[in-house]
Amino acid sequence: MRKLLIALTALIFLQVTAQEDPTSWSTEVVQLSETEYELITTAAIDPGWHLYSQTSTSKDAGPIPTTLSFYGVEDKIELTGINKETGSYAAYSSVWEFNVYQFSDAAIFKQKIKLLDTDLKYIIAEVFFMTCDEERCLRPTGRALTFKLDPNAVVPFGADGIIEKYLDEELDPMLAVGAPEADIPLKGGPKTDTKEKGADKKKSKSELEKEKEEEKKDRSLWTIFIVAFLSGFAALLTPCVFPMIPLTVSFFTKQSKTRAKGISNALLYGVFIIVIYVLLGTVVTAIFGSESLNELSTNVYFNVAFFLILVVFAASFLGAFEITLPQSWANKADEKANKGGIAGIFFMALALAIVSFSCTGPIVGSLIVEAASKGGLAPVIGMFGFSLAIALPFALFAIFPGWMNSLPASGGWLNTVKVVLGFLELALAFKFLSAADLVYQTHILEREVFLAIWIAIFGALALYLLGKIKLPHDGPEAPISVGRLLLGLVVLTFTIYMIPGLWGAPLKIISGFPPPLNYAEAPYGVGYTKLEAHIEIPKGAHLAVHDIIAFHDYEEGLAYAKEVNKPILVDFTGWACVNCRKMEERVWSDPKILNMLKNDFVLISLYVDDKNKLPKEDQYTSDRTGKKVRTIGDKWMEFQKDNYKTAAQPLYVIKDKNGNDIGKPIAYTPEIDLYETWLREGLEE
Repeated sequence: MRKLLIALTALIFLQVTAQEDPTSWSTEVVQLSETEYELITTAAIDPGWHLYSQTSTSKDAGPIPTTLSFYGVEDKIELTGINKETGSYAAYSSVWEFNVYQFSDAAIFKQKIKLLDTDLKYIIAEVFFMTCDEERCLRPTGRALTFKLDPNAVVPFGADGIIEKYLDEELDPMLAVGAPEADIPLKGGPKTDTKEKGADKKKSKSELEKEKEEEKKDRSLWTIFIVAFLSGFAALLTPCVFPMIPLTVSFFTKQSKTRAKGISNALLYGVFIIVIYVLLGTVVTAIFGSESLNELSTNVYFNVAFFLILVVFAASFLGAFEITLPQSWANKADEKANKGGIAGIFFMALALAIVSFSCTGPIVGSLIVEAASKGGLAPVIGMFGFSLAIALPFALFAIFPGWMNSLPASGGWLNTVKVVLGFLELALAFKFLSAADLVYQTHILEREVFLAIWIAIFGALALYLLGKIKLPHDGPEAPISVGRLLLGLVVLTFTIYMIPGLWGAPLKIISGFPPPLNYAEAPYGVGYTKLEAHIEIPKGAHLAVHDIIAFHDYEEGLAYAKEVNKPILVDFTGWACVNCRKMEERVWSDPKILNMLKNDFVLISLYVDDKNKLPKEDQYTSDRTGKKVRTIGDKWMEFQKDNYKTAAQPLYVIKDKNGNDIGKPIAYTPEIDLYETWLREGLEE
């Protein structure tokens, strides 16, 4: 038994050790002539890991270069040329915090030799290397390799035995001199001529800008569509809508003379549901316009009003009261529906929208406001996604009526869905109140207070799902289902995740929703302070997020850039801008981005929703709109619109020290690599 335990322990140790090596090595021998050979060494590298070049990055620091040594062949072979490597490229390393020569995915080394001893059947070698991922490095290690000049050759003692003999006798092996196949500039992005992956990363400025503009619009609209579709599915599971599915489908299938007619009527019913909601999104866009909708999202009065509206909606979902449209509207829609024909089907769809308003209204209202802040076609796309999720079941169950037998019976679970939505509405309400607080900088709802409220809300939701809290519309006490238990555990986990945020944890999962890290009672965490005296802050500047020195006035920042001879990064932002906070907390926090923002640029952050009044002599009337520019935020909004023809934030612009634009601006860019490439190309230019 003892031997078995020892064997199992050894096996586990070997498996763990093997898992820690992210490389696998192989060798190949190509005969070039009677006495000339090419020795090929290939390393396969696990995703996310890097092997380093034979060329040293720095004499004083950096990763250990890869080396290849040959044993016991000093008088038997002659190395011809260098050990050429293929696949290495130059890139910034978050571990070393500067550019290094590295491999990803695969590395190939080719060493030509001339045979001096024609009886030599094999060559023993050792590759010594280091590997790192984005967070840590493994201990440098050696790997024994065998090159068989004769495919049938047998190594008598194994490669490791010969290498150990050399080490014991302190003999020097034959060391290959390595270098890349082609010259790789250490400055800048990855190599493009020897590695396809590097070529994918390195793009010209024009390609980057064109791709970014196209992807930005598509990604934003797709995100809105997906969120709206999921919201529509959630509304479908509420007590106001779910019971209508079998009733409506049965009506069409039984009242129609043929099955085909029933299916076509149900499909038309679904189309009219989509038309009604899309029409609502179109009206909102037409009334306000994309620019006004974007400005509305940062308006203090709007944010406070919507906070109150969402609290009322949440109370309704939680069972305090019901919000319904006038009954006369529903009665008139029903009267029209009884007339039959296409018009009758349209009014049946309208009747559904009116009757289900108490459940769908709060969700639709939230979606319209969130989509409206994006501008353009976003409200239309949002309403299309929402209505599609509601309309699809009516059409599908009409085509496949047998599926209705698998639908769960209406019951208490529908009320549970409604209550969960109520808690989510309540949590979302405080996001709007926080936006108003940030704009006016009242510091009433600082980060710790906001997180405490969210912890209380989601903690209460977890207790409700676990059956510890009862609300007015809950039925008699009964055991909770497994699904409800699992959802309760997920919510409880999320609640616990937020608790360290009270002590300064970044909470990147919810970045953009709470106030920023520096808008807190203890910006550096409870019990920690920053000795600002140790940081030299220029006149007119201040310490921004991540201790980046930033200016809030363009002219002051421009003067400082001339003084220190650095380019400028203009950051058009807003206190109530969610995507701005996401960029600061997820992208700017990346070591390679943060290093550039602190050392290579002068950052000028212009808040377009700053409500501080301009001096009387600085107030003016806009030539473009005819509106009075009274506040600091108005001034920067006009500056952005006049020069860059957009009102959306964030917007980033690189300028030289004299204020001349370099390249095109870039907007919300959550991809760190893409943002880094844009910064580096602007810096080089």
